[in-house]
This record gives sequence, C-alpha cells and structure tokens, in this order.
Amino acid sequence: MSYAYKEVDSPVGKLKLVAKGAGLVAVLWENERPNRVRLGEMVEAEHDPVLDETERQLKEYFAGERTGFDLELDFAGTSFQKQVWAALLTIPFGETRSYLDIATQIGNPKAVRAVGAANGRNPISIIAPCHRVIGASGDLTGFAGGLKAKETLLAIEAAKMPASTSVKTSRRSNATRNRTVAQTTQQSLFDGSL
Repeated sequence: MSYAYKEVDSPVGKLKLVAKGAGLVAVLWENERPNRVRLGEMVEAEHDPVLDETERQLKEYFAGERTGFDLELDFAGTSFQKQVWAALLTIPFGETRSYLDIATQIGNPKAVRAVGAANGRNPISIIAPCHRVIGASGDLTGFAGGLKAKETLLAIEAAKMPASTSVKTSRRSNATRNRTVAQTTQQSLFDGSL
C-alpha cells in the first residue's frame, strides 16, 4: 500500500500531510530535510478521509479553536523513538518541556542527546508537539520546521492561554523567559512581521 499525501497552506508554510490506510504517518515541512523521515512511494490524494480530517483539525488549531488533536497516528521508528514521541503527546497545550524532562519521563535521564535526536526525527510534527520541547536554559533549540516556525507555534498556543499561564514550563526559571518569547512572537504574528 502506498502513502497518500496532500499539501496544505498554514501560518508556518506549506505542510505535506501523509497517511497510510487509516493512520496519519507524517506532517512534513515545506523545506523538509531529505531523509529526515523515510517514507515509501507517495501518491497525491485530493480527497482522503484521514488527510481531510487532519487538514480540518490543523486549520482549527491555527485559528486558535483547537488545543488537542483526535487523529489515529501511525508512528514508524525504533522503540526508543516511539517512546519519545509518545512522551511528546503528553505535553499539555501551551506548556513546554526540556529534553531532560522527556528523558526523565521515559525513565532514561542520561539519554538527553538521544531524546533530542528522536525529537528531531518526529514524523508527525505539530500533532506530536515536538515544538514544545526546549533547551534546559529555556532557549528555543533546533526544530525541523525552523526556529521561526517553532516560535509561531508557541505563539499560537500562548494566544489561546489565559495571560497568567501563557506558556508553562516544568522549571520556574524558564517560565518568564518563555512568556516573553511567546508574547513577542504573538505580537509579531499579529502585526505581520513573522
């Protein structure tokens, strides 16, 4: 069975949605790095129920009308990668975690770099929110879609949160910095400079 795909416009550029059977297997970036996510033969599908539903939910997310996704996900990767990607799905909307937090959550606190590598290979961007993972210092770090896209996604989530909780982190010292990043990015999003 080949993969079906559909390209959609978004505030973070063109996204390629990819499904196989009843599951979503990838949300890829416009400037996707070759071989970051390995997939088989793909056929463009104008109307596919999985892709159409994914597009609908993403539009609601970008419009600030959705804080979670209800899609069947079909991750392909190593067991370690799948553990990391499952941990990403537990990060609440509007909150961030560090790579150390994710490594600790999966029971392997010394695997911070391996968590970073698995995060970078997350095939289902945005839906499995790898954009919510930041450096231990609170800095925005590498992101397959680019740091500008990561800032935009965090700003969209911050805009939906009450002002007192615009971006929560697992570490108090990061909360102020992240709120500032989110508010600055949110302002850029609304004034068109992003």
